[in-house]
Amino acid sequence: MTDRVIGPPSGVLVRDFRWRLTERVVADRVIGIVRAPSAEIALSYGRRLACAGLTAVEVSLSTPDALGAVRALASEAFVGAGTVLDASQAVMAIEAGARFLVCPALSTEVVRAGHRHGVPVVAGASTPTEIVAALEAGADLVKLFPAAQSSPGALRDILQALPQAPLVPTGGVSAATAPAWIAAGAVAVGMGDELTRGEPEKDAPRIRDLLTALAAAR
Repeated sequence: MTDRVIGPPSGVLVRDFRWRLTERVVADRVIGIVRAPSAEIALSYGRRLACAGLTAVEVSLSTPDALGAVRALASEAFVGAGTVLDASQAVMAIEAGARFLVCPALSTEVVRAGHRHGVPVVAGASTPTEIVAALEAGADLVKLFPAAQSSPGALRDILQALPQAPLVPTGGVSAATAPAWIAAGAVAVGMGDELTRGEPEKDAPRIRDLLTALAAAR
């Protein structure tokens, strides 16, 4: 391990530290997802989101040299790694400075690796059965993916049976639909390109309006 691996301050239990990080992931009720053709562009997008006031920024490992972008952002923003598929990727992301990990589906080895180092894991699921499996595996949050195949109404129905499930709809969520997901009971949503579309100077008012709408919806 390198000295970039995060961990709890002296006297703080690893479990409690992970819970604190989980609270930060969902603090704004939206996770900004960055996918880009290069690490340089990913870094630019991540900085734009952080400067615009968004707390949680996720860099997808599908981005070339994504870990380089995570490493650069780690000192400037609350950054996580997305599209984490196995324990090896999980550990490398944590070493680069990732404060949370996101999987497109449930990977128990990613959950174990994240928890071993005090880092929360958002595991993907698309059905009630998969949601329960993710919770039983210890996922801190459950990414409802792809959200485009579901709806806020369906999420509300799921939560009637599984009210303890901390769901984060991702994939097809827009600024127009995000408040409905939060109103239905999602703890946060994941959003990508729409957050950085257009000129950088418009990022702050766009994100400010989104955060206001999400706070009102909850």
